[in-house]
Amino acid sequence: MSKGLPKRSEDYSLWYNELVKRADLAENAPVRGCMIIKPYGYSIWEKMQAVLDKKFKDTGHSNAYFPLFIPKSYLSKEAAHVDGFAKECAVVTHYRLKNDENGKGIVVDPEAKLDEELIIRPTSETVIWNTYKTWVQSYRDLPLLINQWANVVRWEMRTRLFLRTTEFLWQEGHTAHATKQEAIEETEQMINVYAEFAQNYMAMPVHKGIKSANERFAGAEETYCIEALMQDGKALQAGTSHFLGQNFAKAFDVKFAAKEGGLDYVWGTSWGVSTRLMGALIMAHSDDEGLVLPPLLAPIQVVIVPIFKTAEQLDQIDEKLKPVIAALKAKDISVKFDHSDKYSPGFKFAEYELKGIPLRIAIGARDLENGTVELARRDTKEKTTVPQEGLVDRIENLLKEIQENIYKKALAYREANTLIADDYATFKKMLDETPGFILAHWDGTSETEEKIKEETKATIRCIPLDVKSEAGVCMVTGKPSAQRVLFARAY
Repeated sequence: MSKGLPKRSEDYSLWYNELVKRADLAENAPVRGCMIIKPYGYSIWEKMQAVLDKKFKDTGHSNAYFPLFIPKSYLSKEAAHVDGFAKECAVVTHYRLKNDENGKGIVVDPEAKLDEELIIRPTSETVIWNTYKTWVQSYRDLPLLINQWANVVRWEMRTRLFLRTTEFLWQEGHTAHATKQEAIEETEQMINVYAEFAQNYMAMPVHKGIKSANERFAGAEETYCIEALMQDGKALQAGTSHFLGQNFAKAFDVKFAAKEGGLDYVWGTSWGVSTRLMGALIMAHSDDEGLVLPPLLAPIQVVIVPIFKTAEQLDQIDEKLKPVIAALKAKDISVKFDHSDKYSPGFKFAEYELKGIPLRIAIGARDLENGTVELARRDTKEKTTVPQEGLVDRIENLLKEIQENIYKKALAYREANTLIADDYATFKKMLDETPGFILAHWDGTSETEEKIKEETKATIRCIPLDVKSEAGVCMVTGKPSAQRVLFARAY
């Protein structure tokens, strides 16, 4: 129940953690840093998966699956890649357990040491590119457009459900191309797919941009990203798409016979989003009463709560609403008719509010007499009494309106919390007093970027592609700057 849910204004972190648990989304697992995604939470992830999977297939990609375990030697083949992930890798050293001879339970069998340690995948570039070596021989085999839905492990020290966990779920696309331009176009196409999904389905406005060299994916030549602003003024990286150049192709000797003759290395990309999107969805829209879910991703879009005293009244309500429910389902609108008598209508109202059901319908004996129902919107908490006639069309239109309204509210928040700083003192003051996105000039050097990060804990979220270029001077060094970049403190 939402009763006693911490307020965002008082403790945003505690509010988030409690909401995830009370809304039955996820809970902590016995293994530190891991999570158990509960059925309601997983059903939201499934809706995300379904939409994204269709988008991937519509753009020509196919799903495959690659091993969870990666030979340690594979990671050492691409120097920047291993440097980027070495500190996060979980390593398998043995393959067997045995009973302790002293009766102290189960121990690792020292005789079962692996000849080569195995890494539990932190990401799959290495094992996939080793496979591509055998799959790609000629230009006729290209482009190779593969996606994988999987779990990965990155040994995190500071974890939070959905946002940063040791094991998480994601998809990772890995593609190989005959030309540099084709690979760049793929990289850009996929970041556009993510941005469209975030805005049109998650109702979450995002900035598209390019990461600085310091923030670039390990082993990539360029990293594109989408960045969203959460309600506490912190940024969240919601998706990335990487142009890998020929780095992994050279590391794993993936060559092809070109159409013009001769051998060349393929050009690669990789791109992914994860269950971190669940955290983004929660923090972008929810309130002190619980989740606020955009209808397009809500597992239950409409819940009907009958108010009755007798079985006869319930039967009458049920009979009245059967055609409505059938018509909604025919329009692919998910609806739940909660006729359980275990809990009071008031309890149900609070529970469905906590779980973020976009639209609630209440109907009682008086409504039957009057030919009406009560509609309650989750996004605005507005309640209206409407005729039963034309109810299906009204619900369909209202769900579209709720989806649009949730996006507009998030966009208005982002616009109100995006500031411009021209000097370093103002920049620091803004970070402390009005957290959010800050557009400021930067001289393009890693040294200045590190200085800002060390002194303020703010990072360059991206060099935005959707903000008009404006030359100026760096707020820290006074050196020339080609355009403003997007700064924020972040998750």
